[in-house]
Amino acid sequence: MKRHVIQTDNAPAAIGTYSQAIQVKDTVYISGQIPLDPKTSEITDDDFEGQVHQVFRNLAAICKAAGGSIDDIVKLNLYLTDLDQFAKLNLVMQEHFKAPFPARAAVEVSALPKGVQVEADAVLVLENV
Repeated sequence: MKRHVIQTDNAPAAIGTYSQAIQVKDTVYISGQIPLDPKTSEITDDDFEGQVHQVFRNLAAICKAAGGSIDDIVKLNLYLTDLDQFAKLNLVMQEHFKAPFPARAAVEVSALPKGVQVEADAVLVLENV
């Protein structure tokens, strides 16, 4: 099995023992993205909605680097520190994704890296591989 590393400066750099994304054939597995500004490596916003927007911008940048778009995501996993924010999450998601929406899980967790409120990882399938 041949694996291809996907990397872009338009999303936060992978720090540690992981890659931003790995492509195997037409499938790309994107590592968890938190709301870090890729230029400063700082959290972009204390506001929940602002954090979700940055997470989706990071995912979109990695999708583009892989030769696809955020609309090619087929599975999205979302991790929230407060599931009461779920309705806000859905509103922001509608600004970044169009129907048909990806399959999705949303899970409340006790904590996320750097104290952020949201993280997402994804799987996308490229059509022209």
